Amino acid sequence: MSRLPAPYDASTDHTAGFRLHQRDVYLDLLRVWNMAMQPMTLYRSARLIRQSDPETYNIVLVQRGTIGRTWSRHEATFGPHDMLVNDSSQSYELRAHSTHGLITCTGVEIPKKLLSLPRNRTDQLVGQQLNGQEGIAALLGGFLTQLTTDTGSYLPSDGPRLSIVLVDLVSALFAHALETDDTLAPDTRRRTLTLRIRAFIEQHLHDPHLTPGTVAAAHHISTSYLHRLFQRDGTTVAAWIRNQRLKRARRDLADPALTAVPIGDIAAQWGFTHPAAFSRAFRTAYGIAPKDYRHQALNTPRPQS
Repeated sequence: MSRLPAPYDASTDHTAGFRLHQRDVYLDLLRVWNMAMQPMTLYRSARLIRQSDPETYNIVLVQRGTIGRTWSRHEATFGPHDMLVNDSSQSYELRAHSTHGLITCTGVEIPKKLLSLPRNRTDQLVGQQLNGQEGIAALLGGFLTQLTTDTGSYLPSDGPRLSIVLVDLVSALFAHALETDDTLAPDTRRRTLTLRIRAFIEQHLHDPHLTPGTVAAAHHISTSYLHRLFQRDGTTVAAWIRNQRLKRARRDLADPALTAVPIGDIAAQWGFTHPAAFSRAFRTAYGIAPKDYRHQALNTPRPQS
């Protein structure tokens, strides 16, 4: 903990065989992290602030266990799915506790200078409890979890794009919590809205009635504006929905646990109401019929782990 840009002093009662696992992913000026640990206490003191202050916010999502926070005569406790904001320029104490198993958290450390919101407003969120299961917070939490558990899916060249997405999500989270959404830059609002729309689509792929019209209505925008959002990314709404459905159907076709499930049922699970139309779309996307793909995937020897 002493080697971090914003170092901590640490203490624990588990001195024999103390367990702590941490993974860091660096994206330009941002540090995305995931941590699993036994109960411990972290101290960010005035002495450590004088020693090193990178002037960052550290947004933390509690996944398991609880985090107690003490600062300036205030105390708060954060449980699973709660988010909290720490400020590297302020003194505080964090107490990680669990009655069973390790405490797990994920988060992102982001320089304050990357956020366009007024500093005197964003500082109001430090120590506040944010619901990590709703809206932008849920998007941010899911994105952080994906980044730290699926690092093999990204290339070094993805770093700048991923950092922009993270800055947008943190900016939108703060603006929403402060009820100042209208102060966000237009590009940030557009990119964040697109992320919210895509998350909504992914949650409703099973619905055969999911259309550009229903997506637009759910987000209180016109269908024409929805189409413009996706056109900026070189695709259409219908094509993006179809591709996501096909990806999930292909995954299920290759799953040995679903061997007994008819292909038509798998297609229907992902919103395809006509088996013939599904087969044509699958062959167009992957160059092979669903039946042949399933046979090939289930009969190809898997590498030994």
